[in-house]
Amino acid sequence: MIMLVRLITALVFLTIAPLAPAASWNDDSHYVSLGPRNGYYIVRPDSRLSRQLGLYEAPIIDTADPLRHGYGADALAFRFNPNGVLIAPPAYIAQASPNDFYMRRIGSLTRRRATVHDVEALFGRGHSRASRPDGFIWYYALPVYNPFEEQGGGRR
Repeated sequence: MIMLVRLITALVFLTIAPLAPAASWNDDSHYVSLGPRNGYYIVRPDSRLSRQLGLYEAPIIDTADPLRHGYGADALAFRFNPNGVLIAPPAYIAQASPNDFYMRRIGSLTRRRATVHDVEALFGRGHSRASRPDGFIWYYALPVYNPFEEQGGGRR
């Protein structure tokens, strides 16, 4: 009897174990360096890097949601100190390919020099704000459309 339980447990483990990293193997989140104080992160929603950066409140809307028919939102995140100075590289939280227009703009911001006013000049006022012990994060929602999700195709 004990042998049968061990065999079933081993079989279940061997069946489930390969599925565990399935979400993370497709994660290509990374930092893009543009110089000593310029650069940005490209992160996937709910990725390990997204959690490390503390981007929990990002206004992401999944394009795979069957009720949205391919329409969703990516996000930009900017971390400021209490004085409104950029203290970390911006993050582009993208479900698919990031938009080159936004990547060029966030790459132009210099850490420790850019301020809330600089970011507002490029993107307008932030859509949402999240407080942090060292300051705050401003988020910008970016509307996106994925035609492959319109009819319910793609991810399931």
